[in-house]
Amino acid sequence: MRRAPTILKTELLARSDWFQIEALHLEFSNGQRRIYERLRSSGYQSVLIVALPDPHHVLLVREYAVGVEQRVLGLPKGGVDQGEDSLQAANRELMEEVGMRAGRLRELGTLSLAPGHLCHSCSVVLAEDLHPGTAPGDEPEPLEVIRVPLSRIPELVTCGELHEARAIAALFMAMAQRQQAC
Repeated sequence: MRRAPTILKTELLARSDWFQIEALHLEFSNGQRRIYERLRSSGYQSVLIVALPDPHHVLLVREYAVGVEQRVLGLPKGGVDQGEDSLQAANRELMEEVGMRAGRLRELGTLSLAPGHLCHSCSVVLAEDLHPGTAPGDEPEPLEVIRVPLSRIPELVTCGELHEARAIAALFMAMAQRQQAC
């Protein structure tokens, strides 16, 4: 296995409250040198919640996504507040975004997002045994909550209605985990 490139220098190119852009000067094991840019988080941690109201359905949300300038279908998600772990954050976000709380929460793993350019990953949490429960959130408008049969997920992906890669990966992680449990 090849060793990781040597970081010769890191330059801060720009900074905001949430991100910083860095240029990394690298030297590879064969002597080649390159400069790569990456977006580094300011320590932000996030959760993506696969909320199952029953074994055959999932709760999706439709919300405005500024990156693509349209409303997109995806999973409830959000940041981990200081003092919370990923399971506490998942339950809080579930209450804020879909008006439900989970009796059972389980972390399924983490997903990286464009690891060639972003220093960020999110925890995928399976939420089951759902009951009504609300908490005030930070959304600018209420999210549309949609109950979808798990059997329709491949169709929603194929037709392009569900296209957020991390939501698709999280759904398939949850479906695979549930099949192993049966």
